[in-house]
Amino acid sequence: MSTLPTIGHLIGGQLTQGGSRSTEVFNPATGKAEKKLLLADKLTVEQAIANAQAAFPEWRNTPPLKRARVMSKLKVLLEEHADALCALVTAEHGKVLPDAMGELQRGIENVEYASYAPELLKGEHSKNVGPAIDSWSEFQALGVTAGITPFNFPIMVPLWMWPMAVACGNTFVLKPSERDPSSTMLVAQLALEAGLPPGVLNVVNGDKEAVDTLLTDPRVKAISFVGSTPIAEYIYATGCAHGKRVQALGGAKNHAVVMPDADVPNAVNALMGAAYGSCGERCMAIPLVVAVGDATADAVIAGLKVEIAKMKVGPGTTAGMDMGPLVTKAHFEKVKGYVDQGVAEGATLVVDGRGVQVPGHEQGYFLGPCLFDNVKPGMVTYQEEIFGPVLGVVRVETLQEAMDLIDAHEYGNGTCIFTRDGEAARYFTDNILVGMVGVNVPLPVPVAYHSFGGWKRSLFGDLHAYGPDAARFYTKRKTITQRWPSAGVREGTMFSFPSSK
Repeated sequence: MSTLPTIGHLIGGQLTQGGSRSTEVFNPATGKAEKKLLLADKLTVEQAIANAQAAFPEWRNTPPLKRARVMSKLKVLLEEHADALCALVTAEHGKVLPDAMGELQRGIENVEYASYAPELLKGEHSKNVGPAIDSWSEFQALGVTAGITPFNFPIMVPLWMWPMAVACGNTFVLKPSERDPSSTMLVAQLALEAGLPPGVLNVVNGDKEAVDTLLTDPRVKAISFVGSTPIAEYIYATGCAHGKRVQALGGAKNHAVVMPDADVPNAVNALMGAAYGSCGERCMAIPLVVAVGDATADAVIAGLKVEIAKMKVGPGTTAGMDMGPLVTKAHFEKVKGYVDQGVAEGATLVVDGRGVQVPGHEQGYFLGPCLFDNVKPGMVTYQEEIFGPVLGVVRVETLQEAMDLIDAHEYGNGTCIFTRDGEAARYFTDNILVGMVGVNVPLPVPVAYHSFGGWKRSLFGDLHAYGPDAARFYTKRKTITQRWPSAGVREGTMFSFPSSK
């Protein structure tokens, strides 16, 4: 009987094993376990935190430019190891290789932005705020910080977090998803090769025990999280209760509004990628089309049916595939259950992907693209985040009716509008209660030098992920007011509140 390769942890610059429990990492295209993953216990996570704490004083005092140079070297290494990294993503997540490459590139852009940290850390200075008194602000590192990341972007989302955190002078403990950890581990090893000192970045693989240790340990000063809303709410509440700074990004149910004047063929092409790319396992995916007018809905559905028929579903490693498998068997069954529920609720299943078969991969977690018409607010398939290749069309009569639906939903992560009308687009972007908005752009994911985050129950915390907000999340402002009295000058005691009047 063959022994599966074992994945442990990266603590203090060393690959280590820790924890008595383990789980298996599957290839979703075959349904076979290919690796054994050790799950960190409380003691293992505490060891990682201790290493991060020990590394903090020297790293904090390392000049920001030297910290930034590590990020510049890491960018080069990520580009050099792109093929290996993307192969690991596809083998454990299932997404097609070009999609994995796109994820990596977005992650690299965040590393590149982190290399600008010296500019972002510059404070403000004011001379003579009072007689011979100067005042200035500084942005100082917090200490040990941590990140908990999801399965759907095992390279990109960790790179939203730790590069900026360490570039700002913090140390970091990362807990990636236990479903696809290998690419995350390789990136961390490349960071060591780039010159990141041991202990500055530590990776612990684990489950709730590891998460709760990070949330409750007083040495951890800040937590970043991306995942589902129920877990985001738990992370936020628990972390805040233990005195930590927390940003917790949750779920989504993104609506795409298609206006009667839209370029329907272009909108259909955009919706195909937004709905079915990465098998719909994206928090910025489009699972709902809100078509204004029946004629618009009919045209969109007709176009989608034609394009769906052309889609190729198969292993992500096979060239020319448009969509790979879902990440696990449990998730496959869950998404399939949502399709069953949509039929039971009365939505019209226009395209049924439940019976797709991939020759030679009969045990893989493949679900073909699904398309519903006549989805109604109140249906489970309308309300809940499915996180799979399921697209529903909602019919409304006016733009305002479409906006009212979006505003009423508990999530406010992303949305978009397809239109040729500048007035409608401006009204939509000005008034919609959503954090990220696209105009003829279905996936309005901000670039690295803007920040990512939704509204309502899609984000818990005040600051968004990556970009300028990251530099503020991973630092604390200190304001210093200084005076050097002239020699021999003595002033009387003053009991009134100081002012420059």
